[in-house]
Amino acid sequence: MSQSEIEWWDYDDAEEMIGAVAGDVRFVIESALETRGDAIIALPGGDAMHAIFDRLAEAQLPWKRVMILPTDDRLVPMGDDLSNVTAMARSFMAQGARVYPITSDAADDVAAAGRAADARLRDLGWPLDLVLLNVGVDGDVASIHPGADFDAAVDPKGDARAIGVTPDPMPVDAPVARVTLTLSAMTAARTLTLVVRGQKTRDLVERAIADGAASATPVGKLLAAATVPIDIHFMA
Repeated sequence: MSQSEIEWWDYDDAEEMIGAVAGDVRFVIESALETRGDAIIALPGGDAMHAIFDRLAEAQLPWKRVMILPTDDRLVPMGDDLSNVTAMARSFMAQGARVYPITSDAADDVAAAGRAADARLRDLGWPLDLVLLNVGVDGDVASIHPGADFDAAVDPKGDARAIGVTPDPMPVDAPVARVTLTLSAMTAARTLTLVVRGQKTRDLVERAIADGAASATPVGKLLAAATVPIDIHFMA
């Protein structure tokens, strides 16, 4: 994928970025509803995304025809503070949206949790209309981190839509195993949008773009495999 197909949108103000990202997601939903009658989108977890969720939830949309699933989730019970789908449910279920969990509970067998998630996701309409991703400071996207599961997660020819992953090392703020959408599932989406915060993370993403498929970072692998134009929303 060439760099000319990636467009950066820079913001000096957090509220401006929140409004722009929420507006882009709303536009994708409206377009999908007009074209196909329903919409299915995947959103990332993380505290920084909650303001975007809340702004998006204010939109006057026929939410009952919208399905929202997490790009990844921690293997914790529903209601746990680390549960991404719980945070999404708080923002969107009151609007009538269908919030679809990709995990069922805490699990000792991470690989089995991934297989169960993959089986659940195969019942949905693919490709997804939108995958929104928050890029981590190490270039991680969704829950794709370095570790034993990395190669399977970023295999562009893999047919799994989700797998169980155990980051190595474990993130300090959420030291639990996860289930994540795979790179092949995410790059198949009709629209792919990234949120990048901080100059160091931007520098990392720009290096990843320059490195292309040779990049060792999850975001680099994703950008190299993508076939649709990508908007990257950035604030220092």
